[in-house]
Amino acid sequence: MARIPRFVKGPNRFRLAFGRRNPYLSPGYFQQAPSNHMAHIHLIGGEKGGVGKSVVSRVIAQYLIDTNIPLLGFDTDRSHGSLLRFYTDYASPIVVDKYESLDAIVEAAAENPGTRILVDLAAQTHEALVKWMDESGVLELASDEGFALTYWHVMDSGKDSVDLLKKLFDRFGKRLDYVIVLNQLRGDHFDIFENSGEKERAYQLNAKIITLKKLHEAVINKIDATSSSFWAAKNKSDGDFKGLGLLERQRVKVWLNHAYDQIDQVGV
Repeated sequence: MARIPRFVKGPNRFRLAFGRRNPYLSPGYFQQAPSNHMAHIHLIGGEKGGVGKSVVSRVIAQYLIDTNIPLLGFDTDRSHGSLLRFYTDYASPIVVDKYESLDAIVEAAAENPGTRILVDLAAQTHEALVKWMDESGVLELASDEGFALTYWHVMDSGKDSVDLLKKLFDRFGKRLDYVIVLNQLRGDHFDIFENSGEKERAYQLNAKIITLKKLHEAVINKIDATSSSFWAAKNKSDGDFKGLGLLERQRVKVWLNHAYDQIDQVGV
């Protein structure tokens, strides 16, 4: 039976009720963020499996760490949790079909101004998430409590991703902020999206559109094989990091720099 994370208040703020304290949540951690900055929940989705949601979550997590922005991660994938695997010190599991588990996302945002709440959504979790949001009045509460919420729709180059984007727009319209990620790791050409009418609709809804460039497949496979963060991949020598040579590490740096430029344009 899956354990459901629940946070309880105390001198160390967010301690997991099932016993494991997030190691990075040391006293004073959240004071790194200016108190007048609102918390921001980032939902990384796309519903369809294999579009690269977890890679995008990992890139955003590394960006937040590198820019010293306080981060709390939540992972909804019970079997292959990417944040739990690659950013263990920053992530906790949540069970998407348990309201008391999902509630921890909003509680974290409400209690920690200036923190970025990063939620990696597994495939086939959209309906359960939307039901929780609607029945709990999450968007209304976000407005009342003064924290932001953004949905990152990660796309491959296929029609399914466009259809799912349309479904997302139909469901939320102007009530939600959107970032659309054209993930070149999963396709080079996005003509279906460009010609679908959903791109124009995205602009009408003030959605932001960014591109995640392709990283050489052999490089990302080596990173994944060692369950390493992108920081380790770009900084450790081949003697410390199995398999990545000098130019492979350089390719990771170039790729991350472009991704960071894209995130800077969006703002987190």
